[in-house]
Amino acid sequence: MTPIRVMTIFGTRPEAIKMAPLVQELSRRPGIQSICCVTAQHREMLDAVLKIFHLQPDYDLNIMQPRQTLSTITTKCLLGMEEVLEQAKPDLVLVHGDTSTTFAGALAAFYRQIMVGHVEAGLRTWDKYSPFPEEMNRKLVGDIADLHFCPTPANRANLAREGITDGVFITGNTVIDALKTTVVKDYRFSTNLLNQLDYTNKKIILVTCHRRENYGQPMANIMTALRRIADAFPDTELVYPVHLSPVVREAAKTYLSGHPRIHLIDPLTADEMHNLMALAYLVMTDSGGLQEEAPALGRPVLVLRRETERPEAVAAGTVRIAGTEEDTIFHMAAELLTDEASYRAMAHAVNPYGDGAACRRIVDAIEWKFGLRADAPEEFHARNV
Repeated sequence: MTPIRVMTIFGTRPEAIKMAPLVQELSRRPGIQSICCVTAQHREMLDAVLKIFHLQPDYDLNIMQPRQTLSTITTKCLLGMEEVLEQAKPDLVLVHGDTSTTFAGALAAFYRQIMVGHVEAGLRTWDKYSPFPEEMNRKLVGDIADLHFCPTPANRANLAREGITDGVFITGNTVIDALKTTVVKDYRFSTNLLNQLDYTNKKIILVTCHRRENYGQPMANIMTALRRIADAFPDTELVYPVHLSPVVREAAKTYLSGHPRIHLIDPLTADEMHNLMALAYLVMTDSGGLQEEAPALGRPVLVLRRETERPEAVAAGTVRIAGTEEDTIFHMAAELLTDEASYRAMAHAVNPYGDGAACRRIVDAIEWKFGLRADAPEEFHARNV
């Protein structure tokens, strides 16, 4: 029997972290020929993840350019995928989440009438400009996709609200699978500062802030609040791996540089970020992925956005939305730094996003769809969601 040709397409660091264990699972199945294509929307950060997971792409579009725009990313990806799909002739294309690579990859496959599977399907804020452009990317991919791999029942309900009910599977989130590979005991960081921090006697706060919708005043508010937290709580140290975006780096330098307990460092590799998260006391972030990863490691998360497409974590109690107003951010952080009961309630909540078997469920669903197994895959359900 001819193997099913399954192509994974991704281009950014967050996509790579979540797709790498899926590529590995696809490669283990005898009835599937796994083909990996990267766009390199984020070149350096993508390459670091590929190295960690020992992945060698079959195709590399290498589209990244200085000060790239959404239009250049999308068009270069779309044009590059045209040739790749012609050569590889996959039976199924898998895209992940909500990036410009995700949208362009799905659209390129649609143009060639190739079946599309959407990993991490069904996330919604119902505001097309927040997060921007991610909300519209994932909605458009939802309309294109034939198979929808939802992390949670709430994601499936979001799709049903849009009339999408066929080919929908609840799998958990593949990032939990990735953590099983990356987090290890007695981890040594390449940045020596991180090896010297006192994780036992200090409250280490891991910070990320980079989203486009936070550019301008929201980012100024967030960073002012962060400096205020460091000033008010001498037992805290803030570690901020600063995104490569010139806008973000300039803001971090303006508002946070020069403080003895705020450490502005270069972006970390996926394994370094995961291990730092495991050692931190608290995570403050506008990232989507960290909202899923930190709860799996027992770390409370304050979301530096006005809303989240991951309300399951809020319902479970692992995440709270702090928004982008200085006073709110400061007071919510202060509560977790001073109220032990409040902190424990978040740290010990059940993670609603997975059990480390999402990739197995996704590939089981693909095999079932193509007639390689008789039984439909089991569904993931968190205990308290």
